[in-house]
Amino acid sequence: MCGIIGYIGKKNINEVIMRGLERLEYRGYDSCGICVVQDGKLLTKKTEGRLQKLNALLLNKPFTGNVGIGHTRWATHGAPNDINAHPQFDCAQKIAVVHNGIIENYQTLRQWLMSRGHKFVSETDTEVIPHLIEEHYDGDLLRAIQHTLKLLEGTYGLAIVSSYEPNKLYVVRNGSPLILGICSNGEFIVASDATAIIDLTRTVTYLADGEIVVLEQGKHKITNLANEKIEKETEEVLLDLAEIEKGGFPHFMLKEIFEQTETITDALRGRIILKQGLVRLGGLDTVIKTQEKEIKASDFLSRTDRFIISACGTSWHAALVGEYLLESFAKLPTEVEYASELRYRTMLAVPNTVMFVISQSGETADTIAVLRKAKEVKIPVLGIVNVVGSSIARETDAGIYLHAGSEIGVASTKAFTSQVVVLTLLSLFLAEKRQTLSESIRVEIINALENIPQQVKEILSRQDDLKRIAKEYHKYNNFLYLGRGVNFPVALEGALKLKEISYIHAEGYPAAEM
Repeated sequence: MCGIIGYIGKKNINEVIMRGLERLEYRGYDSCGICVVQDGKLLTKKTEGRLQKLNALLLNKPFTGNVGIGHTRWATHGAPNDINAHPQFDCAQKIAVVHNGIIENYQTLRQWLMSRGHKFVSETDTEVIPHLIEEHYDGDLLRAIQHTLKLLEGTYGLAIVSSYEPNKLYVVRNGSPLILGICSNGEFIVASDATAIIDLTRTVTYLADGEIVVLEQGKHKITNLANEKIEKETEEVLLDLAEIEKGGFPHFMLKEIFEQTETITDALRGRIILKQGLVRLGGLDTVIKTQEKEIKASDFLSRTDRFIISACGTSWHAALVGEYLLESFAKLPTEVEYASELRYRTMLAVPNTVMFVISQSGETADTIAVLRKAKEVKIPVLGIVNVVGSSIARETDAGIYLHAGSEIGVASTKAFTSQVVVLTLLSLFLAEKRQTLSESIRVEIINALENIPQQVKEILSRQDDLKRIAKEYHKYNNFLYLGRGVNFPVALEGALKLKEISYIHAEGYPAAEM
């Protein structure tokens, strides 16, 4: 996971870019860098390691320009070192690029560029981009960028500055999310995550794949590879600054664990009518287009014959829980597929099939690929996501929000429990529509759901017991998590959490197989 920040304006550019990069630290990184256009020249500082090292370099000799880009890198091509850190440059050091994503054909492009006389200094896939722009530059930077993009295969979010056009900042999206923040004073900020923007503005535009943004002080233009002008509406980010602060906790993961009493309540709020055992999901009132006709999503779901749920990682584990619940409560045949596998398989459009995709961020690349593949064969796709305005939220036909607030911790906690709650609500909703559960049983289950926040609170109050258990077992090198039925996916998630947090080997396994 990497982070991009770009800024054009009159504030202290060192502070703006560094603050944005700090907001993106949670995404993980091993090196970082910044480039500013100062007096018509590109000045850069980059380093292996933490942002504190980069900040020390800037404090020693700060930049004074009005246009700049920054990046936190998680190495995919080349070791984590100063040379491979972004920004990456062309031969003449006149074009600087920061990049999220992977250029799949970079080796072919690199060989071709070298045959044209270009000299490479890094091991990164990113470095081919500024060299390609340099190769195609004929006095029109936008045209050179457009030529370059036509040659790239893979995913990328790009921020580009150049001494050829020192007052401009170029931004490109293709498969890697980027958000344009529009400030009231004619300034602009660009980032790969809204958390890096909201200090300056809440007015944003979510870029779509294939879009290129040209920014200057006080004005911006959005275009595409065909140089067609694109008009986009702005939206307001509904993110509270308190959500992205630690709030007295030592780290975000612990904060988010303790937020589960609230996030589970928020996932239920306004969606249940206890006395009648009813569930109301407003996101399913949307009219969707099926292979045969247009129909309200909730009505189509009640008549569907087959469910496919696709997700990755923790969301896949939540989907497995959903599989048990949908089949048990709603008597609905359900398949759960890894998005990273399903995207490369043949997608069969069986009549009366619906797909749900699940993603906390709404930006999981494999899940987005599956969504688009399903829509190509006319399978209706609905989403269960947390981030409003995310790619999945915008591209699905309808869906359900988690309302879990920003999840900063890399290891998901509160999003998982909210996903399970939402899938339980969906199963109950369909059980009522399909008349597969009696009202009394639905009331009993909903009542149990309402009790969960208090039960979570009671568990979290036993920190001393939890610490004692951790001390007792912390020297073991292998752990086996066992579960049956709906608890088998929970065992998988428990093992994943231990591996993610402690780097201790752990496996989840069906208890009946032991």
